[in-house]
Amino acid sequence: MVAQLSLPSTAARAHQEIFSYWASLRREGMLPGRGDICPSQLKRLLPTVSLIDVDRESLDYRLRLAGTGLYPVYGREITGRTLREVYSREAADYWRAELNAVVKERRPGVGCHSLAWRGQPHAALMWMRLPLAGNGRDVDMILGYDAVVGVAADVTGIRAA
Repeated sequence: MVAQLSLPSTAARAHQEIFSYWASLRREGMLPGRGDICPSQLKRLLPTVSLIDVDRESLDYRLRLAGTGLYPVYGREITGRTLREVYSREAADYWRAELNAVVKERRPGVGCHSLAWRGQPHAALMWMRLPLAGNGRDVDMILGYDAVVGVAADVTGIRAA
């Protein structure tokens, strides 16, 4: 199963939209918490939204929620799973480092991660991870948004009439 591809410009607009929403929830330098997020405000983006629980003691992460649009990316349901249960060792290390930075710095993270580990070398995730803190200071959850971008391997440039 192959995930639906987005144009990079479409993915960038979606990232801007979710970042603007998250930033609008900040008050006096405090981070928003999970309770501040209103899913109806993100309705269009929900299929590839995720919520990631942060275990601050072990700095381990569990996907509390993964939108239905992420199923084709991973080929299975990833809700409730840890990084080690979802990714190859190398990919889990990548994500742990990125999520650790979001937690430590209390700032959003953004990047592009190849899906070659899933057998999709022509596709990548344009991702954004936004810190959430129930007390406004200590990151206890991360709001994620992913868009699959790239060129499908079987695209020939020929279109049906």
